[in-house]
Amino acid sequence: MKKMLILAAILAPGWMFAQSGKYTLTIKLHTSTTPAKAYLVKNYGWNNQQVLDSAAFNKGAFRFSGQLEEPVNVHVLIDHTGKDFTTWKKTADVNDCYLEKGAIEITGTDSVTNAKITGGPVNSDYQRYKRSVLHRMEQMSKDVDAASDQQKKDPGFMDSVMKQYQVIAKQTDSMKYVFIRQNPASYVSLVTLIEVAGNDVDVPRIKPVFKRLSPAVRNTKTGKQFAKTLYDLGPLSIGAIAPDFIQNDVNGKPVKLSDFRGKYVLLDFWASWCGPCRAENPNVLKAYQAFNQKGFTIVGVSLDTNKDAWLGAVAKDALPWQQLSDLKGWKNEAGKLYQVKAIPQNFLLDPKGRIIAKNLRGEALHEKLTEVLHK
Repeated sequence: MKKMLILAAILAPGWMFAQSGKYTLTIKLHTSTTPAKAYLVKNYGWNNQQVLDSAAFNKGAFRFSGQLEEPVNVHVLIDHTGKDFTTWKKTADVNDCYLEKGAIEITGTDSVTNAKITGGPVNSDYQRYKRSVLHRMEQMSKDVDAASDQQKKDPGFMDSVMKQYQVIAKQTDSMKYVFIRQNPASYVSLVTLIEVAGNDVDVPRIKPVFKRLSPAVRNTKTGKQFAKTLYDLGPLSIGAIAPDFIQNDVNGKPVKLSDFRGKYVLLDFWASWCGPCRAENPNVLKAYQAFNQKGFTIVGVSLDTNKDAWLGAVAKDALPWQQLSDLKGWKNEAGKLYQVKAIPQNFLLDPKGRIIAKNLRGEALHEKLTEVLHK
């Protein structure tokens, strides 16, 4: 949920994204008691959260100022207790806004959570974006937070939550694309596109959307960085011939990736000690059983260091396809060649050895194989 709140806002006429400038943020809370402190936190709730600044209550307000190049999303946390904010519960008094060039003001009574945020074009439009696109997801998050501990321990309740989340998430993603299409000159369209693209970008699908954004948006620092991903013509890009390699199979026999040309191949990086990999194996096995007779196979590359553990996992998960490893763990030569930094990770290759998709999991793998094998 918090990942979604990294979104920015629409470009106002004449406002240059890349132009550095000074911001001031004033927080005015009309409270019966004096709050202890206010914090500006980047990536709030994530492992890499960072306290950017803090301020004491002075003359009826908290005040922050600084220099920036582009809008930056931060969470404003108000400490009413005098304790370190990292010890607070999820119900902490918090709201998010954007640091942007110019003056931003937050005004409210008692709580910053329900305070009004005003300022430049970014904050103005960010509020509109949250109301029009993120409102259902935010409401669901609040409803789950409000549930009792007993409800949260109930498998039936959590199953219902997950089903509802999947429906709302799909609808929200559709609304994001609508927003992007309707606002090509918007900074929020850029950062929303980056968010929906994720870590493993489907370049053929995302690049045309990016190209429809205005030149001013594409030429921001953030836009240029994202363009490097979209226009990467490196060895692992979609459409590139998969780099070849040789590794030993379970019997110590060397096997070459290019030996499998003529079939669709899922190059699957995994390990016996990887919980998510083992959880995904039944789905991969299901795909193998469904499509193996139609020109599809799998080459597994294990990032194990212990051969017994590797072979034990292959046997326990009943994996019938080719398994390779050099038993070097994260230093696996094929893993380094394919820049594997997290697993499970996979690459789907066509019969000519070209990469046509990456990191297909769950139903996505079955859908892609159905698509390419039934053309």
